[in-house]
Amino acid sequence: MLADNLTVLENVVLGAEALHGIGDAARQEIRRISGDYGLAVEPDVLVADLGVGDRQRIEILKVLYRGARILILDEPTAVLVPQEVTELFGHLRELKAEGLTVMFISHKLDEVLAVADDITVIRRGTTVAAVDPNDVTARKLAELMVGSELPSPQTEESTVTDSPRLVLDGVDLAPAGGRKVLDGISFTIHAGEILGIAGVEGNGQAELVEVVMGMRRPTTGRVLLEDADITDADVRQIREAGVGYIPEDRHRHGLLLDAPLWENMILGHQTQPPNVKGPLIDARAARADTEQVVAQYDVRTPSIWVTAGSLSGGNQQKLIVGREMSHAPRVLVAAHPTRGVDVGAQAAILDLIKAARREGMAVLLISADLEELVGLSDTIRVILRGRLSAEFDPDLVTREELGAAMTGAAGEEEQA
Repeated sequence: MLADNLTVLENVVLGAEALHGIGDAARQEIRRISGDYGLAVEPDVLVADLGVGDRQRIEILKVLYRGARILILDEPTAVLVPQEVTELFGHLRELKAEGLTVMFISHKLDEVLAVADDITVIRRGTTVAAVDPNDVTARKLAELMVGSELPSPQTEESTVTDSPRLVLDGVDLAPAGGRKVLDGISFTIHAGEILGIAGVEGNGQAELVEVVMGMRRPTTGRVLLEDADITDADVRQIREAGVGYIPEDRHRHGLLLDAPLWENMILGHQTQPPNVKGPLIDARAARADTEQVVAQYDVRTPSIWVTAGSLSGGNQQKLIVGREMSHAPRVLVAAHPTRGVDVGAQAAILDLIKAARREGMAVLLISADLEELVGLSDTIRVILRGRLSAEFDPDLVTREELGAAMTGAAGEEEQA
């Protein structure tokens, strides 16, 4: 992890001071490594001022500075736009040419095929295949990961209705004494519609979710749930009004990792049936409900008494999705709903969201996965520096166009 309040130099050297100290020698070594591998990192810049792609380069620089010859990257492109992914792959090829070994761990199969010399497929902790990327397709890799043949994709008719479910009207958010982190956000999501929000992380997505869920009050503007003004409602009132929530970070905001599954199923719904009986929690009914959700949503667990932390990431995510879907929300706020889960769990979660949309649920989808946004959304909006800067038809937009809009390059080209 990088410390925002430190410079690149301090982050890289921290814990390895014995190599070059924190003076000019370390600064020169960082510049040398940066130049040799095309990382374009300036040692005296504050990390807080850098974007996600720059931070990724610093992480690589840290291990190179320490003399590592084996580089392990776990889901390194999860928060990168296509242009940054291409740049990262260029760096990896340079590292390989210098004799370094790179282990690239990812669920994005097209990227694995693009960058790997050899591919090993692991399922449930066991190696199931070792293949040459020249002899396999992304679909075949997915089937090896899942353990069964994938269904063919089906084109779905639009389910968007004329009934507004969630409306944001001129929403600003400006912390006291600070600049606006949300600026004039306006949109309407109808019943049966998925609105996808694309953007490089740190451009206001988290704050947008917090405003919708009642964790923050907007400075100006209104938030409407159908005809009800929920601008000043608290989290409990919004949840009880029928808004489901899949958080961005399941460990920090979605689960109690040391608590059993049935207790985790109550979270966010502790005032609603079947979890309560009068003023008290109905533990027996909550356990029965958990058993039903575990079976319905294929949460693979030996028991509802095991802790949430003992489940795989995919099963943790399916538990959260099941918890929210089982209460039939009118609106679902889904922040990165499939981040860090395997292909099988990803397909299951996306199918659940699609099915709920067909039943009339409105979805606000925030994701850094452009394939997910294009595959799920009825409309895609781009958020850049707290403003909705572009709108795209997912059937027509390319990854490159989205990436350019997310980084601001599209606007720069138009000005030029």
